[in-house]
Amino acid sequence: MSLLDVLRRRFARAPEVVRLALPAEEQALAWGPLVRDDGWLVATPRGLRRVGADGTADEPLPWHEIGSATWTGAGEGGTFVVTPLAEVEPGVQARLAPTRHTLTEAGDLPAVVRRRVDQTVVASRRVPLPERGGVLLVARRVPGQPGREWTVVFDDDAQRADPAAREVARQRLAEAVAAEQPD
Repeated sequence: MSLLDVLRRRFARAPEVVRLALPAEEQALAWGPLVRDDGWLVATPRGLRRVGADGTADEPLPWHEIGSATWTGAGEGGTFVVTPLAEVEPGVQARLAPTRHTLTEAGDLPAVVRRRVDQTVVASRRVPLPERGGVLLVARRVPGQPGREWTVVFDDDAQRADPAAREVARQRLAEAVAAEQPD
């Protein structure tokens, strides 16, 4: 990529339909056109959102609610597979069904998405469970909240029903939270 291409990309404006679809206080940080003229995938300060070709914008998926966003590039374009998280009970999140977004051109979108998701994660550690599998303990920055929010994500959602697995997860989470508290 030439220096001129880099400068063009850096100072490019989002397509007009994208700019008009976003609330006035929200700007497009990076975007990529979806295949079959199906709209755009757009990164904003609030999260990742889809803007349809007709100018309708989905609600943003907040950065702290993205469990993973995997980019597989092929030339200029590629595919994002985004796995959202949902709180199923206080302190416990579950992975929702992944969504696939195929882009004809990615631009800076993969780098912006990675940076924004990574910025929410303060700490992360995997803990094995008694029988099999494990849990992921994650501390995230949540906009508008002071401090960190610790959550547990089970590798297998069925393990949430296992009392022994739940107790290990609860203990490890309590240890992680206590370890960051000042004496």
